[in-house]
Amino acid sequence: MTEKIIAAADGSALGNPGPAGWAWYINEDNWAAGGWEHGTNNMGELKAVLDLFEATADRAEDHLHVICDSQYTINSITKWMPGWKKKGWKKSNGKPVLNVDLMQALDRAIQGRTYSFEWVKGHTGHPLNEAADERANRAAQAYRDGTPVDAGPGLRAAQGERPRDKGTTTEEVATAHQQKTQELAEQLAKSTTDPVAEARAYEEQMLKPSIYGSEKLLGVLLHPELSWTVPTGQVTDRVTVLAYRERACATTGEPEHLSSVALGQGAALLVSKVPTARGTLVRSSTWVFTSGNWKLRYRQDTATRD
Repeated sequence: MTEKIIAAADGSALGNPGPAGWAWYINEDNWAAGGWEHGTNNMGELKAVLDLFEATADRAEDHLHVICDSQYTINSITKWMPGWKKKGWKKSNGKPVLNVDLMQALDRAIQGRTYSFEWVKGHTGHPLNEAADERANRAAQAYRDGTPVDAGPGLRAAQGERPRDKGTTTEEVATAHQQKTQELAEQLAKSTTDPVAEARAYEEQMLKPSIYGSEKLLGVLLHPELSWTVPTGQVTDRVTVLAYRERACATTGEPEHLSSVALGQGAALLVSKVPTARGTLVRSSTWVFTSGNWKLRYRQDTATRD
């Protein structure tokens, strides 16, 4: 009986190029991740799709539906690859195809398979894409920090079990995430962790060029419903902050901490004075713990005369 496997694949590179990770995700029981000490986002995206095809090779009769936020990866496989092969793996301008080893491996992996691709915009809350992105980013961080990579359980079909296709629907994955979030919230309620210290640590991360210079790294720290009020009084959102992340996050000196207060075990308000290229700002930031991470939920920047 033919079935349908639905999975998301994503890649991450800190600095692009830099420490890189990849991941594919079907559900909590079926996912994998890996990476390299040095790579690019595109390499991560391609490797994630390649590993997914290889992991499901013994289910070649089933249709594989791959969700990606990389149009480069989708177009490479579905549009450009046949022409590259005819030209000896060269582009129309005669230059060698980038990432040719991964491209050739993908060409071999898709032979005899029935598959489809779906493009989704990254960092917009799609549960499968977010799950793959989170795992790819964790793998990249592990290579950066020299710590073990969580490679995941892989595909349980390799042990004689078929992935639970009903569990790959958006609704059920979202429900599973909600349950996990609730469990984390209950753990936090019993935790002795100082929310102010946690929030300040993440606030400091946002000041690093290596973090705000990367859309994916900064995106991990921003709540999907972020509301950021700039000195002009205009309220911006997560998408705008990511688009203008250097202007939003760069400083010209060390911020001065003014005050902080815990708003319960899973939230904290921080106030600081921040020197920027546009002058000194008083910055109020509310951080919340959600989906296993601290994320910036609200921020207001107010210009001063200092």
